[in-house]
Amino acid sequence: MAADPLSRVFAALADPTRRDMVARLTLADATVNELAAPYDISLQAVSKHVRVLEDAGLVTRSREAQRRPVHLEAEVFDLMTKWLERYRRAAEERYRRLDDVLGSMPEDDVPPTPPAGGARP
Repeated sequence: MAADPLSRVFAALADPTRRDMVARLTLADATVNELAAPYDISLQAVSKHVRVLEDAGLVTRSREAQRRPVHLEAEVFDLMTKWLERYRRAAEERYRRLDDVLGSMPEDDVPPTPPAGGARP
């Protein structure tokens, strides 16, 4: 897996099973057995998924007597949010500039909108 933290997080979340596990962990900590319950895969496969999430820093495991709950580390999402926010702002700025250009064009310079269905008159 890639070395930088953001790439590890996105790679870990690329798998739908791991995304579902993360979604479930937003509600409460769970053991590997509890995480495995809804899936038709082996406990070993679930443990591997948890290990990938752990390597990405998305989850940690602790020991509570005989339990080893998996805990979601929500701070990691701040890293993703900052990265996404930067590109969202850049895209919004491009759309604002496009709106300004389109708004400054005279009405007769705007090409006609083709009719629905793609047919041309």
